[in-house]
Amino acid sequence: MNSTVGDLSGNLGRIAQSIGAAKDQSVDLIAFPEMAITGYPPEDLLLKPAFIQDNLRVLRAIEPMTQGMTVVVGFVDSGEEEVLYNAAAVIHDGVLQFIYHKIHLPNYGVFDENRYFTPGRALPVFTRDGMTIGVNICEDIWQKGKPTEAQALDGEAQVIVNINASPYQIGKRKQREMMLSERARENGVSIVYVNMVGGQDELVFDGGSLVLDAYGDLIARAGQFKEDLLIVDLAEDEVSRAWRLRSERPATECPDIKKWVFPNQKNRSVKKPVVPIITKTYADDEEAYHALVIGLADYVRKNRFKKAVIAISGGIDSALTAVIAVDALGKENVEGVFMPSQFTSEESGEEATKLAKNLGIPLRILPIDSPFDVYRTLLGDAFKGRKEDITEENLQSRIRGNMMMALSNKFGWLVLTTGNKSEMSVGYATLYGDMAGGFAVIKDLWKTSVYRLADLRNHSGGVPIPRRTIDRPPTAELRYDQCDQDTLPPYEILDPILKAYVEENKHREEIIAMGFEEATVAKVINLVDLSEFKRRQAPLGIKITSRALGKDRRMPITNRYRSLYKEEENNTDKTYNSRREKIA
Repeated sequence: MNSTVGDLSGNLGRIAQSIGAAKDQSVDLIAFPEMAITGYPPEDLLLKPAFIQDNLRVLRAIEPMTQGMTVVVGFVDSGEEEVLYNAAAVIHDGVLQFIYHKIHLPNYGVFDENRYFTPGRALPVFTRDGMTIGVNICEDIWQKGKPTEAQALDGEAQVIVNINASPYQIGKRKQREMMLSERARENGVSIVYVNMVGGQDELVFDGGSLVLDAYGDLIARAGQFKEDLLIVDLAEDEVSRAWRLRSERPATECPDIKKWVFPNQKNRSVKKPVVPIITKTYADDEEAYHALVIGLADYVRKNRFKKAVIAISGGIDSALTAVIAVDALGKENVEGVFMPSQFTSEESGEEATKLAKNLGIPLRILPIDSPFDVYRTLLGDAFKGRKEDITEENLQSRIRGNMMMALSNKFGWLVLTTGNKSEMSVGYATLYGDMAGGFAVIKDLWKTSVYRLADLRNHSGGVPIPRRTIDRPPTAELRYDQCDQDTLPPYEILDPILKAYVEENKHREEIIAMGFEEATVAKVINLVDLSEFKRRQAPLGIKITSRALGKDRRMPITNRYRSLYKEEENNTDKTYNSRREKIA
């Protein structure tokens, strides 16, 4: 399900529609994602008492829809003294039977649940029609032991329903499936893993809900990056047989286990077996591309924009951004703008025109020579006696940013910036210039990944990005004969250094030990450290890596720390540590 944060009535409508579709298929139990009612993450909306009460009203509105079935749905529960819980309601045959409170609250990366929620303690399980089922939420199943182990071994659950709002990042799907397989095997339970789908600000949820048997084998998988109603048979005899074969560890009297027994369904019909569906998954780059498409599509739709506008330069970054925008929004909702200057090559104009023609989008041509001349005249006296430098280069970028924002104001278009993660990391971007805009589509995509995704998209059909755009050396064209590599190391060298420093927190000596030149590493680290003030003012963008710039990586702007570590100091450090241990 693709929830929208704060759209309680819209989310209710989606839930009602799915319950209706499930009833048409004679489904016994339907599960919705974590915080399906409120959307995830609602952040400081949770501090509004009216929001909490309204979400509880929506929960009550769901109850009468559940006649003849069991529904598990995520919401926000309120306890005494305004304590909040990340919760799952279990509603059976029109009656709210019990509520589960999430036990393990993630507080790393983009997660901040300790700010809002109190962890739960109770471990409920319920039995209906001879099958015992436990319910828990997201992070709960990533942790060994409670609650899954206690629900399975002490609560005698045969099935665990785990509801999630698990954000996408490259490689996470494989990690998730391995973890779930391990949990199923070690606890001897079938696992129903229900995940949210869709974009929410920087986050993308990839769906891909799963059902695994008690041996850890995959039974069914829903589609990625789309809403899906995955219907699965868990045959009672097979579940019971697997349950009996699990660990011989005897059940204990766990005080937190709470058992519920629901009345058996009257006149329960014999259903036709459902053929399990295991939807094919995408490779890493395909996943990343789909994540960017749905992330942009949902940001535009959920924030009620009609169109997006992109400054198309004739380079690879703006080309990929434009292609993603067309795939996400349709060509009728994408506008291109080409803003040449005296430094813009004829080749750039040709590439921008070809791209727009291939995509079927309009391309406005707005030269910036005149306003650039006016600015230089206005600043002539103030700059007298000083040579032209990066100031004049940035003036061009800021004129372009100004024009893009004027189009946004006049027509209500969302400006999509085109900077990639490599550029944003080292500050190779102009504040209030090419950084000006509302949404940064490829902000978490390394430059080398930009090339891979461009080739991937061309091979998938249509060849929208001209070959010369991909092959030509990258350039900002803010002065004659400019090239990115005049300022930066080649991207095939820059990106691994940045990944090690930005995503993996490796220090200088570790990166040098990877085989990179000391001077290059020192230069790159210095650029990253000096550019935090720019990144803090950049538009938000879609997170697809393990550590995105923004919510994931939170560095102070006022920061004078520079690593004192040097390889030759190792022995001194060891001597000092040894002395300290003796003193202790």
